[in-house]
Amino acid sequence: MTPYRDITDEQWHGVVALFPELQRRVQSRGRPLADTRAVLNGVLWVIYSGAAWSSLPSRYPSYQTCHRRFKSWYLSGVFRRVLDQLYGDAAKVLCESMQLRMRVNVKPRNDAAPAFTRVDPSTIAYLTSMQQAA
Repeated sequence: MTPYRDITDEQWHGVVALFPELQRRVQSRGRPLADTRAVLNGVLWVIYSGAAWSSLPSRYPSYQTCHRRFKSWYLSGVFRRVLDQLYGDAAKVLCESMQLRMRVNVKPRNDAAPAFTRVDPSTIAYLTSMQQAA
């Protein structure tokens, strides 16, 4: 399997406008936000690798920050739009994969699907070829 590569400058410029936290803030109180591009790369690393959030390499912001921002982006629909922009048709598979990994507070059913699945290797190969073509 090809190692994960962070998004390129060209890809970043294509999605930067989709992130609400990058809009001008009215109040500048509180801790400065972690770099959104680094957070996105951390989230994409987790998707690509299938590893646990706590296994996130130290070159990315903390796994807690990446996971919290991922949940916010996912629930608001931002993450789906970002994946659509970056990966086109493969975005649906990636979103479904991440949805299965999200912790949801519901009662388990007898016919419930497993809480973790890996991304299909053919999807990873497709995404890698798309990233190398960029």
